[in-house]
Amino acid sequence: MLNLIDIEDIFIPELQIYHTLRSNILDTQNSFIADSPKVVNLLLDGDINVKSILATKDYYDEFKELIETKNIAKLYVADKKVISKIVGHKIHHNCMMHGTRPAPTPLNELSDNILMIDDITSAENIGSIARSMAALGVNSYLVPTYSPHPYGRRALRVSMGYVSYLKYHIYEDIISTCQKLKEQGYKIFAAEVTKDSTPLWDVQTPKKWVLIMGHEGRGISQDILDICDEVVTIEMQEGIKSFNVGVAASLIMYKFSKKC
Repeated sequence: MLNLIDIEDIFIPELQIYHTLRSNILDTQNSFIADSPKVVNLLLDGDINVKSILATKDYYDEFKELIETKNIAKLYVADKKVISKIVGHKIHHNCMMHGTRPAPTPLNELSDNILMIDDITSAENIGSIARSMAALGVNSYLVPTYSPHPYGRRALRVSMGYVSYLKYHIYEDIISTCQKLKEQGYKIFAAEVTKDSTPLWDVQTPKKWVLIMGHEGRGISQDILDICDEVVTIEMQEGIKSFNVGVAASLIMYKFSKKC
């Protein structure tokens, strides 16, 4: 039987994290917040450390068996109006979860295929790329300290929780990180339009590769292009300048991973 906790005071410290933890904000517990049954249930199916769930009685009734498989200390129950007051805005779903971000994977323990982002500013793009990575079997995500975190609230929601299927590593300097990856035998590709870039259809990918995706507007700077082994571009109709970075990443990862 689920030990549900009725909420008598919405201002207790344990509930404030559902209001205060937004985007890339990080607390001392290395926490994250997940929204919606699809995302929460996918995370519950994995090895994520869950601190609490905040949900309606309907959610607990529907997913009782799944929740019982986890040793979750606090299961708060309330109607949507109360949950909205706690969160600070109207919600359209019926559950949220407070969990602990998995520890980053050391650089030398990442998989053979890596997606590396450079200065992407949109949390939605971070999440969209993570979802595509999981779908295509590209299992390692390299993210800089200055971009949205893959377990940030919005990125996690857009990824539908599939970021939890990936190893991730947070790096500080892209140049030195690429040099270390080269020493480990990776070939570094950059996705960019240049006069001497290789059309995607003609690219030959080795066993170990890293694909760098750049800023949504500025792309990848020349100093980063200079350290890459090859620059790849997606063939487009004349007059079309670029794809959305999430779409471009998906197309290139499909070609790289399927070697078609």
